[in-house]
Amino acid sequence: MPDDSAAARAAAEEESAFSHPPVDPDVSAAYGDHPDQVIDFYTPKGDVSLAPLVIVLHGGAWRAPYDRRHITPFADFLTRRGFAVANVEYRRGAVLPGQGGPEPGAGSVAGPVAGRWPDTFDDVAAALDALPDLVRRLLPQADPRRMVITGHSAGGHLALWAAARHVLPADAPWRTDRPTPLRGVVALAPIADFTVAGKLDVCGGAALQLVGGDAHFGERRPYADPALLLPTGIATTLVQGRSDVDVPEAVAEAYADAAAKAGEVVGLTLLEDVGHFPLIDPAADACAVVVEEIAQLAW
Repeated sequence: MPDDSAAARAAAEEESAFSHPPVDPDVSAAYGDHPDQVIDFYTPKGDVSLAPLVIVLHGGAWRAPYDRRHITPFADFLTRRGFAVANVEYRRGAVLPGQGGPEPGAGSVAGPVAGRWPDTFDDVAAALDALPDLVRRLLPQADPRRMVITGHSAGGHLALWAAARHVLPADAPWRTDRPTPLRGVVALAPIADFTVAGKLDVCGGAALQLVGGDAHFGERRPYADPALLLPTGIATTLVQGRSDVDVPEAVAEAYADAAAKAGEVVGLTLLEDVGHFPLIDPAADACAVVVEEIAQLAW
């Protein structure tokens, strides 16, 4: 458990990140029939003819109270730096009968179950497959040849997973024949190694819940854990706050170690005196570092 000063600091960082009003998209499009199967598109600000496209996957421990709205200020921050943005929603875990869910922005998420198997993965795969056509039709300012995927926390996991679909087990329904045409992945404090996340009880055991609990962990982990889906051959950078008490540094380091053992070089940018939420907080210096990491891959 974090000490009182670390907990107070984490709470202040979270309050700052959630203090920005949501930013409405320029246009939205469905990629399926469920209300959560939607992508919000944001056009780049300024005189930009063809901008790199950043795919954003929000966090929130794959749990229902957290939707894409909380990351829209980050999406807007990207557009003000010349990027086009696709902010992807996906199905998350529901609140079970008799369980109360936290308010969006709460640091401890104990009520709702994390994720839906296989729906959460179905949605991310379907969104990525639908994206090229939607971008051509609805976001002509975006250059799909310069596409980077990023995600925060649970969304960082999904970003790594989406970039690894071509190395999924052969019987995985989400497997692709070739890599997704990405310039790279920038995963922000990702839940990137399920074993280490479980040992640290990250987000109240969210990774275990995502795959259906102990009864399914062994059989489903090879289809869901990014630390097992290596090497991808896609440029990947992890950005991690060293003071993160929600998804500790050890999780990102475990993924980077697994990548190295698989023969893949993964960048790991560790930020001193930074916790979990400044990575997506436009008011924080850490957010500017994140954008620079994205730019290095996109441009």
